[in-house]
Amino acid sequence: MKQKLARILCETGDSSPVTDVRRVSGGDISEAYRVETFEGTYFVKYNENVPGDFFQKEAEGLRLLKETGALRVPDVYGYSRGRSPAQGFIVLEWIEGRTSRHTEEQLGRGLASLHSSHHDCYGLEADNYIGRLPQPNGWFNDWVDFFREKRLGAQVQLAEERGALPPSRRDKLDRLLASLERWLPRYGQPSLLHGDLWSGNWIAGPEGEPYLIDPAVFYGEREFELAFTELFGGFSPRFYEAYNEVSPLSGSYEERKPLYQLYYLLVHLTLFGETYGPSVDRVLAYYVG
Repeated sequence: MKQKLARILCETGDSSPVTDVRRVSGGDISEAYRVETFEGTYFVKYNENVPGDFFQKEAEGLRLLKETGALRVPDVYGYSRGRSPAQGFIVLEWIEGRTSRHTEEQLGRGLASLHSSHHDCYGLEADNYIGRLPQPNGWFNDWVDFFREKRLGAQVQLAEERGALPPSRRDKLDRLLASLERWLPRYGQPSLLHGDLWSGNWIAGPEGEPYLIDPAVFYGEREFELAFTELFGGFSPRFYEAYNEVSPLSGSYEERKPLYQLYYLLVHLTLFGETYGPSVDRVLAYYVG
């Protein structure tokens, strides 16, 4: 593996000898390494079993986030490209630090700033990924249409293909998809979203400053992002206080929160199986009985 990583770094511009390689935690999708050379220290993710454009989409998402200046992201030094399955990789800046008492406050304020980056339409020009699942995009003028077709509807199709939707569950999902207008208001401008913001997709830098990683970006409604941060926990009250100090949420947000969390529950149902089925069913019972 050391030789393989040396070749990867050479492709991205560092041809100096590799002096240290350490396997690190990098999620459940790819192998991850801390690689040190005479010229620098890098975070390298490697995967032989992902689509050829998998890491290209990650790099493009990080670029969009970085361009806003709202929150830091690791620098991208290189990545594999292409549409066919390949030995995929991405080489990132190595970030190492620890949280301070101000880190989550900075994260909350920074996320509110990110959400002030707007677009005229919902979605994104190209498809990308949510975890290792495809995430279709495209441009839509209406949030309800986008959410129905490209988020809930797309995940319903994937879940059914994997046998995760018994008839009763599928029937309730169809009824919910047909009645989304009942629950979702007309919003303002679409906001740039990280798209996969759980507690494992941000890290602290050397001074305790927050960095965003592993995005699934698109332009959507900011409530969708906040709802996911609450689904599995891991964010302190100060994070939400700081966010609301900059950009207060609507008092009716709680009514829509489970609906937005349903998307991520369907993602987990597809990826990890029936463990998440009861949570999906509870959301459906709330909205369609």
